[in-house]
Amino acid sequence: MKQIEKRAFGNTGHMSSVALFGGAGLKTASQDEANRTLDVLLEYGVNHLDVAPRYGDAELRVGAWMAEHRKNFFLATKTGQRTYKGAREEFHRSLDRLQVDHIDLIQMHALYHPDEWEVAMGDGGVLEFLIEAKEQGLARFIGVTGHGWTIASMHLRSLARYTFDSVLLPYNYVFMQTERYANDFESVMRVCQQRKVAVQTIKSIARGPWATTSKNRATWYQPLEEQAEIDRAVHWVMGREGIHFNTAGDMDLLPMILDAASRYQSRPSDAQMLEMLDGSQMTSIFGIGT
Repeated sequence: MKQIEKRAFGNTGHMSSVALFGGAGLKTASQDEANRTLDVLLEYGVNHLDVAPRYGDAELRVGAWMAEHRKNFFLATKTGQRTYKGAREEFHRSLDRLQVDHIDLIQMHALYHPDEWEVAMGDGGVLEFLIEAKEQGLARFIGVTGHGWTIASMHLRSLARYTFDSVLLPYNYVFMQTERYANDFESVMRVCQQRKVAVQTIKSIARGPWATTSKNRATWYQPLEEQAEIDRAVHWVMGREGIHFNTAGDMDLLPMILDAASRYQSRPSDAQMLEMLDGSQMTSIFGIGT
């Protein structure tokens, strides 16, 4: 089995596989189902795993499996809380569920609303607790994540407030055809490259929003499903230096995504991406960009 390329994960000193396992797909999985899914990561050399309290039972499933594999993985989770007290309670619950005494990366989850941002970054906010957790050795690094058209600009705001170790935001060919988002994304990349901040991306194989009657996957958006299309979308993302991408939250698609990543050689051309965009009728999952 061909192993997936590894790249430096920002300033952490860890060489993470370019494909990071996104644990949302384990939300309702049994332990046997989760074990089978997670074992696939070993086949491809994936060594970075990302979960969150909002992902149902994912932390529990990962915790049981990680008892044997912890030393081989960079482990990340998140907190959706915005206050010191709420984040502290949620974080310690995550440690218990994951059966670990520390996390490699703790991230502020989905921090895109300006009002929530003010609370999170202010006195008594979640950032105060995360800094404390890092000082106490409970978390080695701190990151921030988010979705939507405004998240790149919000990440710039966050990076101006604190020296985060990682950011996470959407990145695929469709998103980058929206000029404002593309400009904001490139601004984030410049700051992150200057500071050696890890850049994680999501939605690499997003095709568009679900039609009301057609949902047949665990993802909240409609994904690409044909191997050739997944190959092209994944290879386009991997063709950008200095980033990692999180796998989609559908466990049946996971082997196809990892297989694509393991066979990466070069980035598809714009002509090839436009051909796929037209053939697959790809569109934005966030509505019309501005």
